[in-house]
Amino acid sequence: MVLLVIRHGESEADILDVHEGRADFELTQKGHRQAAAMARYVAGNFRLTRIYASTLKRAAQTAMHLSDETGIAIEFDPDLMEFNNGLLAGLSRDDADRLYPYVENLPIDQAMYGQESKVEFRNRAVNVLQRVLSENSSEAVIAVVTHGGMVNQLYGALLHMPIGENGFFCTADTGIHIWKITEHGSYVIKANIDDHIKGM
Repeated sequence: MVLLVIRHGESEADILDVHEGRADFELTQKGHRQAAAMARYVAGNFRLTRIYASTLKRAAQTAMHLSDETGIAIEFDPDLMEFNNGLLAGLSRDDADRLYPYVENLPIDQAMYGQESKVEFRNRAVNVLQRVLSENSSEAVIAVVTHGGMVNQLYGALLHMPIGENGFFCTADTGIHIWKITEHGSYVIKANIDDHIKGM
């Protein structure tokens, strides 16, 4: 099985420089161009059999470009949504720092400000990855369109990384990560492919 784990394109929150998370911003015009370029790249290099996507607008709109290009219907999964950042969603960086200061050494199974815990976030990733693997054959080629934070949690689930470690997999707008899942193990073939948006 081949998994293409894809981040959404540029969103309005990127322009406003606010905390996004569960704030449901749409793609910018540039984000739509990025998503269209990603879709052409994927359609030209892979024979997709299924598309899963987050229900948040920026990911859903990105997935729609892929669906239009490939003719594959989108299956929306709320488990693919970005980290639930609770009361910080949509706030400017300054307002968030003032109203909801960062808490050092918070246990990974606890959360503040209406957020989900690190354990809850990872569990969503584990659940969705297990679901994708169980619902598809070894010959399937799957696209998973989601968010930067969830991309990292899916890596954590795939590689059995400790929860809460400060290791991150960078993902550009519409960056593509290619994984191969076999009976012998799981392989990261390429990470953060973004050639399709160079110059945008």
